[in-house]
Order: sequence, then structure tokens, then C-alpha cells
Amino acid sequence: MSGFHEGSAMLLSNFVLPNDLHVHWSMMIVLYPYITGLVDGAFIIAALYYLFDIKTLKPVARFSLLFALAFLCCATIPLLLHLGRPERNFNMLLTPNPSSAMAGFGYIYAVSMGVLGFIVLFVYREDLVRLKQQSRGMMKLIYRLLTFDCDDLSPKAMALNERLIKILVGLGIPVAAVLHGYVGFIFGGVKANPTWSTPLMPVIFLFSACVSGISAIVLAYIVIRKLTGKAIDGPCIITCIKTLTGFFILAFSFEMLEVFSHSYLKSGYHHMVEGLLNGPLAASFWLWQVKICSGIPLVLLGVMAFIKLSQTRYNLLAAGVSAILLLQVFIMRWNVVIGGQLMSKSARGYTVFHPEWLDKEGILSVIVVMIIPFVILFVLGKIFPFWSDDRGESID
Repeated sequence: MSGFHEGSAMLLSNFVLPNDLHVHWSMMIVLYPYITGLVDGAFIIAALYYLFDIKTLKPVARFSLLFALAFLCCATIPLLLHLGRPERNFNMLLTPNPSSAMAGFGYIYAVSMGVLGFIVLFVYREDLVRLKQQSRGMMKLIYRLLTFDCDDLSPKAMALNERLIKILVGLGIPVAAVLHGYVGFIFGGVKANPTWSTPLMPVIFLFSACVSGISAIVLAYIVIRKLTGKAIDGPCIITCIKTLTGFFILAFSFEMLEVFSHSYLKSGYHHMVEGLLNGPLAASFWLWQVKICSGIPLVLLGVMAFIKLSQTRYNLLAAGVSAILLLQVFIMRWNVVIGGQLMSKSARGYTVFHPEWLDKEGILSVIVVMIIPFVILFVLGKIFPFWSDDRGESID
């Protein structure tokens, strides 16, 4: 009889409703905010140079814009792969509904793409005119289109060009913030899910986006310059790391604040959230996200800030920290998107999620989608010079 009661208690403590057995928003929905986060963080680096005139960031400013553009081109791919009928996304444009939070992404994305595209054209204006004059055949036609077949590089024209860059970058900062803050708003607005429904969700997503984007720029800059045999600008890396440190401290603080606030307030669903973090998410949250991928970078960033290192060692640590933080943000996205769906609406049980390799939204699909932006970046590099010193300018 006691065995029967014990078995019944186990069933009641892990009762999962039939519609909660499967995780419906899977790995593509994890990848979507991750890619948009890379866009926002990369744009922040460019904005610090073009708008706030932090001159040490000049070596990576142009590259950051191209990096952001390459990933922005792929921001909708995970969503389209997730949809059963992806061609229906055009209905959002044919029958616009300004009150729809989901449709809002289409409008925000279109504005972001337009603003970023024009910023790139204005920033590269002088280079594009020069390359048009030096090119032939198809490349000359491409450069004619990108310059609108206008070769005016007079001081008056270039002064106007500089003003337009500052205006567009100033406009691009709130647009970028809305682009990714909107993702956090979508999750935070799901009232039925206690792990998502918090006003801190947009803030957490936004700061972690800055962390991932800046980390990606630092890592990509170091790797590409090493592979091409070019010098790495030390002051640039130091400024990037200082900026990264500030955003990471803010992101990690808000992540922990959200957890500890729930723990202290002990609201209605606290027992389920606590059970989730100490149960199905114990390894991915406490071990990987907090202890390994947050604790180690905090220690390394402290070492880089307070201990005198040679530039070679500093660059090596910068690349290592950036790689770990890129993983940290991806795990954070996983714990929010996947972890938030492991809790049954019964408030008495949890389900599990095991990613597959060959599924439509499986691991292989994620790898392929993440490769596409780098292919686009490679193509953009054939049209737009990545670095300032590619045209003979000093990077000091």
C-alpha cells in the first residue's frame, strides 16, 4: 500500500499535460535571437567610432558594419525554417497589422536593413568611387550601382557624407536596440510562462546581445588578421575588451538579479521555476552558463584589467574570453527559449528536450545556418575592403 502511495506521489509531482510533452519553439528559435544579438553588438562597436568618435576603434569600425550586415541578412532564416508554410510570411506585408507584436518584427527588420545598408554605402563612399575607377567588367557595374554612378568626392560632398553617417548611426542605435529588445519583449509578454514573464527580459536580451556581438568582432578581427598575416592593433583590442567588460557585467548582473528576485519574492510559480533551475536546467544554467561561461570570463577580464600583460598574451586572452562569452550567450538563449518550455502548464512536472542531428531544426541545420552569414561576409569582403589599412591608411 505504501508503495502505491509513493508511486502516485511520483506521478503527481511530475504530471505533464499532453500538449506540453513536446518543445514547439526549438533550436531555430534559439538561433534567431542569437543572430540578431550579434548584429546589435557589432553595430555598437561601429557606433562608438562613427558617432562618439572613439578613435581607437577605427581598425574594426568598418568591419563591424559589414559583420552586422552579413548577419542581418540571415536574421530571418531561422524563423522561416521554423514555419511550416514559410511563404505565408508575405501576408504580414500584404495585410499589415500594427498592433501585432509578431508582425512588428517585419517592420523593425525592414527599417534596420535600410538604415544599415545606407550607413555602409556612405561609410565606403570614397572607396567605392576609387574602386569603380580601377575596376572593369562586372565589378565596375557593381560599383556603379553602389555609388549610384556618382563620382563626386569634393570637400562639400564629403562633408555632407560625414553628416549623413552621423545622422544614420544616431538613428541606427535605437533601431538596433528595438530590433533585439523586441525579442525579449516577445518572450516577456508570454504571461502564461513564469520563466519568461518578467519586465527584465528585454533588458537581459539587449545587454547579452551587446556581449555576443562585441565578442564576435574581437574574435573575428584577431583570427582574420592572424590568418592574413596582418598586424593586430593593440589599443583597438584593449578598447573593445573594456567595452565588452562593461556590457558583460551589466548582462550578468541582470541575469542573476532576475533569478534572485524570483527566489526572494517566492511568487506563485516560484516552486516550479526553482525546480526547473535545480532540475532539468541544473547543468546548463548553474554549471555552464553561470560557473564556467560567466565565472571564468569574469576572472580573466579581471586579470586583463589589473595585471600588466604583453600585447601577444593580451590578444590571446581576448580571443579566449570572446569565444567563451559567445558560448555563454548561446547557452543563455538556450536556457530561456528551451528551458522555459520544459515546465508543464500543470505546474507539477517537467518535460525533456533532446536535439536531433538531421531534424529540420536539428544540430546540422543550426551549423549550416551559422555558416551562411560568414559566406556572405566573405562575399562582402570582395566588394568592400574590411580594414582601413587596406587602402594605405595608418591605423594608429
